[in-house]
Amino acid sequence: MQNNSLKNKKIVISAGASGIGLAITKTCLDRGATVLATDINNKFINTLKKNSKYKKKLFLYNFDASDENDVSNFFKSVKSKFKKIDCLINNVGIAGPTGTLEKLSSKDWEKTLKTNVISHFYFTKRAIPFLKTNRGGSIINISSGAGVLGFPLRSPYAASKWAVIGITKTLAMELGKYKIRVNAICPGTIKGNRMVRVIRDKAKFLKLSKKKVEKDFLSMSSLKSWVYEEDIGKMCAFLISEDALRISGQIIGVNGNEIRLD
Repeated sequence: MQNNSLKNKKIVISAGASGIGLAITKTCLDRGATVLATDINNKFINTLKKNSKYKKKLFLYNFDASDENDVSNFFKSVKSKFKKIDCLINNVGIAGPTGTLEKLSSKDWEKTLKTNVISHFYFTKRAIPFLKTNRGGSIINISSGAGVLGFPLRSPYAASKWAVIGITKTLAMELGKYKIRVNAICPGTIKGNRMVRVIRDKAKFLKLSKKKVEKDFLSMSSLKSWVYEEDIGKMCAFLISEDALRISGQIIGVNGNEIRLD
């Protein structure tokens, strides 16, 4: 049975052509939405363009989400196609460096915060007028378990994801009167390329095997299992849908009950 829970919804997704973003993009398209996905990596954009299944309802844009002028120009393009949108999903983010705080560079700290926090500001600032025109809608911010638990050896990443939680709570208060709902999703240990790099870097820093570090990550949740990118796509689809009209200001873990990150 086809799921059309997002039929006719227009959704903007940052970093929507790879990883979690790609899973969100595909889920939204499969449920009837029109998706405007951005990504900095032209290779990912071109790969997704070749998927004829999605051509009619997928619009792709290649630019740097941490460049305010690029984001501004993107929303001008959105306005030329659509007067309003139903949802913004702030998914763009980077893992940042691994190491104890005193050994990290200012450059790496600043890049992590600019990509993971300030880019969300750029997108959200320009999306809000579209959502107001729509007389309601949804903003979904992708945070992390590190945004509620902390994350040793990953301080800039943790700081950025805690910031996303603060933005989410505040915007839910500011925008509620416009019927705009704002929620954050905190993915757990996601099976994918980014986690491969995180495990590699942590293993190298601690001089442990990658297998030992991977096992430690999986032990942090009650379910003792990976979370899959598609799980995040499904949660986004729910939060956008009419089934979630009274859900706002919530921090939702999709993590198998992750209780620590160390």
